[in-house]
Amino acid sequence: MFPKLTPVVQNLLIVNVIVFFGATSLSNIVPSLAMHFPMSEGFKPYQVVTHFFMHGDIQHLIYNMLGLFFLGPLVEQRIGSKNFLIFYLLCAVGAILAHFGIDFYEYLQTGRTAFAPVVGASGAIYGVVIAFATLFPNQRLMLLFPPIPVKAKYLAVAYIAFDLYNGVMGSATGIAHFAHLGGALAGFLLIKFYFESAKRV
Repeated sequence: MFPKLTPVVQNLLIVNVIVFFGATSLSNIVPSLAMHFPMSEGFKPYQVVTHFFMHGDIQHLIYNMLGLFFLGPLVEQRIGSKNFLIFYLLCAVGAILAHFGIDFYEYLQTGRTAFAPVVGASGAIYGVVIAFATLFPNQRLMLLFPPIPVKAKYLAVAYIAFDLYNGVMGSATGIAHFAHLGGALAGFLLIKFYFESAKRV
């Protein structure tokens, strides 16, 4: 059963799809939308926003948008549309701060600035996943592989454990694990201490 789309979730889905296909088809015209390390030559201020509306490939886009499609509406209904948009954007900011916080530490130690640029809404989506698990901890979610039902709180723990392990061990490279963790932490703190009790607007 598909959830009823809410206004902000619907608009975020549309924007992400348009940005991905627009930037991909016009790659020779559109400048880099990825977020470059702030101390590097490739950094541009607009990347702070554009990077979390852009994705590395179609699989990356689909995976993130499925999470937003299935979990976002219930969170938006619970805290209100305006609050959900603010929540989503703050989770994305929390994600990039966590990711580049790690890179900045290495920069201070080595002077290196050649870090891989970052794209994707995964940090914000992790915030949504954690928000859903916090608000509806016992709600059963059907996994795609394998197709078994799992309570939201257990799925959230599995997500965090996966990224924490791989981030610390340096495995599963090519994925911004600490961005995921930053988005998740921001999502939990925002829901637990502000948006859960905030007036819906």
